[in-house]
Amino acid sequence: MLKFLTLTIIITGFLWGRGVPLNIGDQAPDFSLPDENGQMHSLSQYMGQRVMVYFYPKDETPGCTKEACGIRDLYSQFNDNKIVVLGVSYDNAASHKKFKNKHNLPFHLLTDGDKSVSKLYGAGGIFFPSRKTYLIDEDGILLKIYDQVNVINHAEEILRYFESH
Repeated sequence: MLKFLTLTIIITGFLWGRGVPLNIGDQAPDFSLPDENGQMHSLSQYMGQRVMVYFYPKDETPGCTKEACGIRDLYSQFNDNKIVVLGVSYDNAASHKKFKNKHNLPFHLLTDGDKSVSKLYGAGGIFFPSRKTYLIDEDGILLKIYDQVNVINHAEEILRYFESH
């Protein structure tokens, strides 16, 4: 009985986090989420710009901090290439604000408190979103989906991709 219950919990958690699969060339689903200051951001407000939406598990965890600081360290290149960066996790605005201020992050961190956007993008999980990144072109089309992210060199990888496309 315990094995059945454990397996049921694992399968339910896996299925709960799955949205409709997104593919390269699809229109990126629009969303509206608040940032660390409570200001709303919709993907549609960035039409005409290239956008990196990255989902990450939790503020102040080692991997998430490395990933965010890697983007921060190369942020001037993101700006030079006119790339909007939006980080998304389940953490609340106060947590995001503290994380952003502590590490001098120059981009917005969005709160997906009801987990709906993470689920929509296939990055949802019961306790934390999975680490995934979506690159979106000026017309709102998905250019690239990173299901496997190396937090140490992810920022460089994103810049290389955008510079070559």
